Amino acid sequence: MLSRLLKEHQAKQNERKELQEKRRREAITAATCLTEALVDHLNVGYEHPPGDSSSPYPHPELGHWQGLQGPSPARSLSECQSLPETWDPRGPSVAQAYVNQRKLDREVKTLQAQAAQFAKQTGQWIGMVENFNQALKEIGDVENWARSIELDMRTIATALEYVYKGQLQSAPS
Repeated sequence: MLSRLLKEHQAKQNERKELQEKRRREAITAATCLTEALVDHLNVGYEHPPGDSSSPYPHPELGHWQGLQGPSPARSLSECQSLPETWDPRGPSVAQAYVNQRKLDREVKTLQAQAAQFAKQTGQWIGMVENFNQALKEIGDVENWARSIELDMRTIATALEYVYKGQLQSAPS
């Protein structure tokens, strides 16, 4: 009884392993097909001379729209038979959009760098203006201090003069 249950369990496990392995292979095949289709679709805009078979990119004039020039080790052409059906003859517009997106990405990076530089420079300018304002305040404080000292000195001078004149008048000659 236990041995029969063990054998049934092992058989079910083997079936599950085989099914999982089959699904894994199908997923790998589908991912490979999708990846190649996307790469080929994006490379449609890439131009190389017709007859140049050394280029890894497909050329529309050679009929390499799918970029499949023979079965790959992971799969055969028949496994990716849905690829030509999904192929859009407007492919160059997609390739151009991809190229444009890359240009935009470069522009965004450039603008971000310039914005960071501008922010840094603006911070330096703000610091300089704040320092200038502080210097003006200090000059104003020195000016007020000088006026205060001058007023005090005039008051003292007036008082001394008043005292001196008072001593002269009170002293009999």
